[in-house]
Amino acid sequence: MKYYKKFLIKHSLDKVSKDGFVSTYARISTYAVIFLSLFFLCTACSLKGASGYSMLEDGVKNPTTIDEYENAIAAHDKQIEKIIELESKTGIWYKIIATRYLDKKMYGKALENFQIAIQYYPDNANLFYYTGLCASYMAKASLDFDADGTQLEQQSYWNLAENSYLQAINYNPTYSRALYGLGVLYVFELNRPSAAIPFLETLLEGESKHFDGMMVLARAYFVTGFSDNGIALYDRIISNTSNKEQKTNAENNKKIVLNELYKN
Repeated sequence: MKYYKKFLIKHSLDKVSKDGFVSTYARISTYAVIFLSLFFLCTACSLKGASGYSMLEDGVKNPTTIDEYENAIAAHDKQIEKIIELESKTGIWYKIIATRYLDKKMYGKALENFQIAIQYYPDNANLFYYTGLCASYMAKASLDFDADGTQLEQQSYWNLAENSYLQAINYNPTYSRALYGLGVLYVFELNRPSAAIPFLETLLEGESKHFDGMMVLARAYFVTGFSDNGIALYDRIISNTSNKEQKTNAENNKKIVLNELYKN
């Protein structure tokens, strides 16, 4: 094969014309070299079979005995562990990058990286919470650039926020930040206060002094017709919070509720 290849190449070169163009015969000879080279290469590979493939693997050489095959498997396992370790680090890096973007209030870029990180950690409640948070910010920032009155992009972000919060709660039913975020979303953004009530009640069962959650739940009670429950929550805030702003807001909201109840 080696000598035949040299002969064909030499013979082909002899056919090159002085002006630099290769004759038809030279091209045919060159194609023959390529074809025969590929033929002998494929034949050699087929004869080696699995053992030939194993030589391509780092640290694995032609296993034939049981011990050699076990050693080959162990070598493969080590390589797989390295790959898994690298993939794990990659997921962590995406989480870190996303958090950095979030700290800088670059919510769109943060959202992109949180979504990639979820591919590495699909059962991480924190990632779903932050995805929901970023989606909420992006929904507020979305404008009707097409001026068609549909606001499809904004609605898509609201849907993503809702589903992300729900997924976070699915993995961690007492996750206070996700419960609060979903409550705010339902009460103030999606106008679905009745849907917020069970999540906010769950929040307060776990954190009895979550005053921000109380404020949102009191609002949900009021607009759904449970004004007495709302007044009771405002009273709890007024009596227990040390935050002057929270206390003032609770007092003002309580007055609004009472005025609505007794204005007639």
